[in-house]
Amino acid sequence: MANIQQEISSFLPEATFVEGTILEVSVPDAKWHDLALYLHNQLHFDYLVSIVGMDWGETVGCVYYLTSTVDNSQVSVKIETADRENPLLHSVSDIWKSANLYEREVYDFFGIRFINHPDMRRLFLRNDWVGYPFRKDYNADPELNPIRLEHESVDDVTHSVVETEDGKREERTNTIFSPQEFVVNIGPQHPATHGVLRLRTSLDGETVKKIDVYCGYVHRGIEKLCESLTYPQTLHFADRLDYLSAQQNRHAVCLCIEDALQVEVPARAQYIRTIMDELMRISSHLLFWSTFCMDLGGTTAFFYGFRDREKILDIFEETCGARMTFNYYTIGGLMADLHPDFQRKVKEFCAYMPAKLKEYHTLFTGNVIAQQRMKGVGILSREDAISYGIAGPSGRASGWACDVRKNHPYAMYDKVEFNQVIRTEGDVFARYMVRLDEILESIHIIEQLIDNIPEGDYAVKMKPIIKLPEGRYFRQVEASRGPLGIFIESHGDKNPYRLKINSACLPLVAGLDPMCRNGKIADLIAIGGSLDYVIPDMDR
Repeated sequence: MANIQQEISSFLPEATFVEGTILEVSVPDAKWHDLALYLHNQLHFDYLVSIVGMDWGETVGCVYYLTSTVDNSQVSVKIETADRENPLLHSVSDIWKSANLYEREVYDFFGIRFINHPDMRRLFLRNDWVGYPFRKDYNADPELNPIRLEHESVDDVTHSVVETEDGKREERTNTIFSPQEFVVNIGPQHPATHGVLRLRTSLDGETVKKIDVYCGYVHRGIEKLCESLTYPQTLHFADRLDYLSAQQNRHAVCLCIEDALQVEVPARAQYIRTIMDELMRISSHLLFWSTFCMDLGGTTAFFYGFRDREKILDIFEETCGARMTFNYYTIGGLMADLHPDFQRKVKEFCAYMPAKLKEYHTLFTGNVIAQQRMKGVGILSREDAISYGIAGPSGRASGWACDVRKNHPYAMYDKVEFNQVIRTEGDVFARYMVRLDEILESIHIIEQLIDNIPEGDYAVKMKPIIKLPEGRYFRQVEASRGPLGIFIESHGDKNPYRLKINSACLPLVAGLDPMCRNGKIADLIAIGGSLDYVIPDMDR
């Protein structure tokens, strides 16, 4: 951390620093793009983890979280502007491709426009929405934004602020789709999407030329709701993000709060959390396999996968009392202890599942037609995976060792042995195989823990009113689809001043366009299925 601070200081003497678990750098916006280039090219911070829009009252701005894929070091950068009427910050979308949608998200909710960003349209809200709802001065009068039943108009022209070489700023328009292009809608209601996503797709015959992503059809304003909730109340929304990573999502929120409070979670709870996370991962990958095979025409696989997933849901139901949104993890530990049959049933499942995986490969993986639909299709290079922020199984299928469990261990992950499943092909088949191989690794993790769960408390006693110390806190976990990050800014109250959920699925959707371009329209379903995005996680 000291070396990073020294390097930045020598490059930009006016930078100021706040030390914490992650070094925070504050720089003027006029210097931000230069510093961003330096961080990316010289210090190898090539992974933009998150952009957090902020309203600090007198100023608005962003907090950027960056990671180096060379040594997994982390740094955050704070940029702000006092101009609340027409806030402008410099875009970094030309440096990190993931910034394209992240900056649009900030504009959508905070009204901050980014200079030299090519597409400053709203991302989640309708383009006729009045105001920016995450601003502290937002007028929530329902008459300003009534429930609109009419169809949303489509903008094929977008406006951007461009800074010329002599420092002048001017408004320019960019065309998304020309009138001559043949554009079709895939979604928002479509059987091959997990939720509701709209892809406006430009076609030349059966060849995909461009995809424009429309999000927000299941946007629920969870981050905004959290500003009026206590910290224990915020936990209940975590299960409802990526519902197939419910345990892991809740783990991330708990970790962030526990770090801020410096709470030491009992060893028994740490063991159980790790086991539950891995059962959740297996459950998610089984659903991926079932639905992906069905999307490609393998209906039988759907029933096989759901048959085996039911065994995990039965285990969850006995201990957690639910099969979908479990509400099991709590700040300081767990809601309840394990069911008496938990260990026996988990061990039975771990013994049962490997043989079924061989059956899966016989049923679908080795099928000639399936392989033709997967191999060499939707290729994503390692460099693009990093630039778009496509981590998790999809990133590892492109050769990027991005597993949070290895790079920034939590719970019991530094006490168990497991392989980070890596493939280098970067195609649909690689993404498919990574998930199936990860099931075996998850079983291996569980087997190391299940007979060694220590006795003792499953939770520490917490105060009825939880207040976090003032500061900014950020934690990630490896959810089923990639890293889920939780950012909290606390002003010392019982409610978070800002709680930002860094979705694992938004980068996956951002990567659809480059992966599908010049491919066939039929391949779009295979590519989208291999990314395994869950829309409620993205929309939040």
